[in-house]
Amino acid sequence: MTGRSRWGEPRAEGNRDAPPSVPQVERSHFGGTGTPLVLLHGATSSWRAWRPLLPILERRHRVFAPTLAGHLSGTPLAVDPERVVPAIVDDVEAAMDEIGMGTAHLAGNSLGGWVALELARRGRATSVVALSPAGAWRRPRDLARLLALFRVAGAIGVRPAARRLLAVGPLRDVVLRGVSEHPERLTPAEVGEFVDDLIGCTVLPDLLRGARASGGFAPLRTGCPVLLAWGAKDKILPFARYGRPMIDAVPGADVARLPGVGHVPMPDDPLLVARTILDYAARVDSRGRSDDCLGTG
Repeated sequence: MTGRSRWGEPRAEGNRDAPPSVPQVERSHFGGTGTPLVLLHGATSSWRAWRPLLPILERRHRVFAPTLAGHLSGTPLAVDPERVVPAIVDDVEAAMDEIGMGTAHLAGNSLGGWVALELARRGRATSVVALSPAGAWRRPRDLARLLALFRVAGAIGVRPAARRLLAVGPLRDVVLRGVSEHPERLTPAEVGEFVDDLIGCTVLPDLLRGARASGGFAPLRTGCPVLLAWGAKDKILPFARYGRPMIDAVPGADVARLPGVGHVPMPDDPLLVARTILDYAARVDSRGRSDDCLGTG
């Protein structure tokens, strides 16, 4: 054994299901002081997606950023496809128990936004900022489109030349434009991490198979403050096709459109995303947590 598997320490052996060519990375990140804040990344990513925001967020919060189960260095998963999302939520909840975070402000992007909303359903959220959360769609063809996009991404990631090809500016911009509105702002090292995370996401095939079987995100009624914040340039989950159904599924949620950012907004505008999270959490902290922060749907 080359490292400890506790959430508070590096897990150097990584996800044993990942290809051996993928470098081993830390399982999670801790830092900062203040009220607790949990950051949850999207599918095919890792906790490193939040790195541009950490210096800002950690001035006010004790930040825990785990890598989700089934992703690079995360807990391996062996469940039926329709159980993938609940199993990921279970893993985050267990991690919060282990590190002593009974409740926390939650911020999640894409799949991480879905996970954050499910944790709110379980009463683990002080507030939720869901950045273009996955899990809702208006028509079956909207789900089919999304599954096709992720299948293409998975096919690109497993190609041996992916890291080298994506390092080239024009090709990088074409391939990553759907994820980020400003892929030109990504450094070669960040592009390499993107590819490593994509290859290391062993749960992607089951996640895609399970999305259709599970029916997606179930309606949620909670007194917990929820902000659904959608990138105005989101090309993966355009607001009209995926955002409005999510609003219908979370009645009473606050809604914001984030200008100039794409589906993964953190590298596009770290300050805007960090301020969105900080301002919402501060508003909730100023009035205190309500016992109504328990999911009922």
